[in-house]
Amino acid sequence: MGLEESTLRAIDGAAELMLSSAYVIGLTGAGVSVESGIPPFRGPGGLWTKHGEPSMDGYQRFMEDPKGYWEQRLTPERSLGLGGALVGAKPNSGHYALAEMEAIGVLRVLITQNIDNLHVLAGSRNLLEIHGNSQKLRCIDCGSRFQREGFDLSVMPPRCPYCGGVVKSDTVMFGEPIPQDVLRRCFEEARRSDCILVAGTSALVHPAAGIPMTVKRKKGKIIEVNITRTELSGISDVQVIARSGEALPALVEALKRRL
Repeated sequence: MGLEESTLRAIDGAAELMLSSAYVIGLTGAGVSVESGIPPFRGPGGLWTKHGEPSMDGYQRFMEDPKGYWEQRLTPERSLGLGGALVGAKPNSGHYALAEMEAIGVLRVLITQNIDNLHVLAGSRNLLEIHGNSQKLRCIDCGSRFQREGFDLSVMPPRCPYCGGVVKSDTVMFGEPIPQDVLRRCFEEARRSDCILVAGTSALVHPAAGIPMTVKRKKGKIIEVNITRTELSGISDVQVIARSGEALPALVEALKRRL
């Protein structure tokens, strides 16, 4: 099924707005990965809808017993829920479209709230993962990051080879501060930007919610791609109401026709 004429007109408007801007950034959320089989947290079919919201003191409990956290994490039961959905998930056409926008020089940086590694697999390079990456580990002392695969887990809790600090998953837990290096860069990019493409998220949860608002406060433009209108729609300059897997590839084609 093709996109409706009104949606195609909105996509053309988005392309013109992006090409007339000096510094375009992107922000993605869970909606971009739903088409890859990864459920959202909230709403129909959401993980928290099915299983209940996780404990809000996850990071505190990790800090109290990092060894116990790791021992539990390595049990087969941990493959349920989001962890199970991530196994074998592949990028969809929306992920590839965003990587192509970067490759053709239109999208300068992509900020994502997702932890699924799919933007990396799709080829996005200038990527800021505000909530971390499920395929990485991070030292809580020096902030160094490591690929999960091949990291020495023979000692519990694992230790940083650089500073000896405790290592945890790179994904940000409830109660854990967003790593300052990533958060700082996100808002530096937002302050540089005069146009932001927001896809698959209503951008209501802080600190990510502050990113499009930072762009808007300096008279920048917001382009929203979502399957329904959201609270962000009221301040967006262009709204594309469609699945990101359809809308974003169409946006790439509209951009390329104008380059």
